[in-house]
Amino acid sequence: MARTNKPFTNAEVAAFCDQIAVILGSGISSLEGITIMLEDTENPREREVLKLILSGIQETGSFHTALRNTELFPKYMVNMVEIGEETGRLDEVMASLSTHYQRENELARSIKNTITYPLIMAGMMIVVIIVLLVKVLPIFNQVFMQLGSEMTGFSHALMNIGQTISNYSVALIVLLVLIIIATLLAAKTQRGRNISRNLGYRIRPARRLFETTAACRFAGAMSLTLSGGLHPERSMELVESLNEDPHFATKLTSCRDMLAGGDDLSSALRDSEIFTGVYSRMAAVGQKTGSMDKTMDKIADLYQDEIDSRMNNILAVLEPTLVIALSVIVGIILLSVMFPLMGIMSTL
Repeated sequence: MARTNKPFTNAEVAAFCDQIAVILGSGISSLEGITIMLEDTENPREREVLKLILSGIQETGSFHTALRNTELFPKYMVNMVEIGEETGRLDEVMASLSTHYQRENELARSIKNTITYPLIMAGMMIVVIIVLLVKVLPIFNQVFMQLGSEMTGFSHALMNIGQTISNYSVALIVLLVLIIIATLLAAKTQRGRNISRNLGYRIRPARRLFETTAACRFAGAMSLTLSGGLHPERSMELVESLNEDPHFATKLTSCRDMLAGGDDLSSALRDSEIFTGVYSRMAAVGQKTGSMDKTMDKIADLYQDEIDSRMNNILAVLEPTLVIALSVIVGIILLSVMFPLMGIMSTL
């Protein structure tokens, strides 16, 4: 933990849950555990948060209420802590929460890494192309003028584009900065994420990645709630509140309606198409053997592996594609002036 003015990241929540799980597993109460953590930490910000939690437990006698009052922890985590306190399985719930948020952190990191590299490559492509248009083509134009000719056709049009970029460079830089800021701000809002997700769903590889990510998070959350002793109906209610994918939400609603209609969990998951293929069969086996929580955890791990594989495949395709695209664009720009120049030189 390192901040007190913003909600904790998944990694910070996972570390906190892991510490509490170890303490509770040793037979120490949450009050004593927070006191021990307070004595051991040397980070002033961590001490501030732990003091808030400690005073909250002393005032209310409730660990989950103390966590909620800090407004630093996810609502889902607080709800699960409340369930853990009610069922007397808080140590198990905290251990499961640690695993859950570690998985969430890995998912977020994989997505970030997959997006960052193509953006860097695309940025480099744009910079190289702008340098060619603004700096290199005018040099070629001077060579043409010294030879008593001038650029025509495609090369002349490219040079005009370069001159326009040079003349309005300040305005273009300001516009680019505003677009980047607007994109970053939109990524932090639910509406902005929904817009980008809707655009992504129109691209088949991106759609499959979104669906797999949503299913992975669903399986991980269901494993956590079921291991906490909750009924499938209650588990679905909690997990449904975590979902941010409107397309996946329709499947969750369908599944919950089937459960309310008397279907068992594995059948509802299959018929609502939340799980398909081998994952659906795994859920059916887990239902029959009474180990649905462990099965869900296994399914989440398999989905995580699938996501990593898909992202690695995307990177493996994007890298040569971007390099080839850059090479082709640069080649076209250079050849558009080299061929006419060679023609002029041959007549001298």
